[in-house]
Amino acid sequence: MSTPLQLHDQETRFARAFAVIREAIAHRAFPGAALAVTHRGNLIASRSFGHFIYDPTSPAIQADTIFDLASVTKVVATTTMAMLLYERGLLDVDAPVAEMLPEFVGNLTSDQNRTRRTVTVRMLLAHSSGLPAYLKLFETTRTRTQLLRAACSTPLVAQPGANAEYSDIGFILLGEILERVARKLLESFFYREIAEPLDLQQTLFTPPLNLAIGIPPSEDDRSFRLRIIQGEVNDENASVMGGVAGHAGLFAAATDVARFAECMLRGGPPILKPETVALFTLRETSPAGTSRALGWDTPSPPSSSGSYFSPRSFGHLGYTGTSLWIDPERELSVTLLTNRTWPDRGSQAIRQIRPLVHNAVVEAL
Repeated sequence: MSTPLQLHDQETRFARAFAVIREAIAHRAFPGAALAVTHRGNLIASRSFGHFIYDPTSPAIQADTIFDLASVTKVVATTTMAMLLYERGLLDVDAPVAEMLPEFVGNLTSDQNRTRRTVTVRMLLAHSSGLPAYLKLFETTRTRTQLLRAACSTPLVAQPGANAEYSDIGFILLGEILERVARKLLESFFYREIAEPLDLQQTLFTPPLNLAIGIPPSEDDRSFRLRIIQGEVNDENASVMGGVAGHAGLFAAATDVARFAECMLRGGPPILKPETVALFTLRETSPAGTSRALGWDTPSPPSSSGSYFSPRSFGHLGYTGTSLWIDPERELSVTLLTNRTWPDRGSQAIRQIRPLVHNAVVEAL
């Protein structure tokens, strides 16, 4: 699946967007970035900026440099796997989690049990399960099995369906559910059913050493792994899970993410049906006030997608400084990949930069 290139005037057309990214690097918001923009079926911007680290002698970022996608994994891999299984009649999004993951109710008291039995797959996808946003499960576990067990027994912090709280824990469980339903590992399912038909040649889990050295480091981890994190997943919970998890672990080049975005913009072919894409990218009506669709997010002010993306838009962010926003009304996608967590997680400047980049892109069109 190819996306035609129309890059001849990108330097003048997107001068402002490119300047925003260069200014961000100068102010140490992140050392490197790659931007890819598609519009009406064409790749109209593909540009790299900066270096692997804040040292001009370190390798320069290229347009095809691979980054740690962090939570953008949730939509490119996990949600798309859920869409495919739903489409094939194998996944009922309104089925209780406990039906596919009995450990989720386990040996709990009857009251807790009753509450947890009301949690559905839809709630995991829409982040309304009542599970907490994040827990450092890696601190008390050493293996994938142990971490999954800990995720399964994580107490709810809200009534299921009462409110939306973004939850990594929910997507860790969702990844396990999808593997059981498909009877295939997330990684192998992704390669065969998503990456291969979309020709995502620079998208992968657990990069081998020869590729890892060409990936910008995401962090100098001085608290858990005690090493520079380069070419291995930044997220510690995903790390304990072997680098492949429902919530994080995927690596990709911006051009590959843009190719995936074009699949969504076209309504899903060659892998999905338009009605499936429409269902999963439509904002949920419950809980009240949620911005979440199924797996995806939608713009809610102030949005990282800026001021111009239509209400029908959908997208996702990643902790390492990555993002993907798709606007079907404008036939537009914007992929911005950075390693803003280098050398540590202190800088939050990406929050101001993302909307500026998206606004500059739309204004250029």
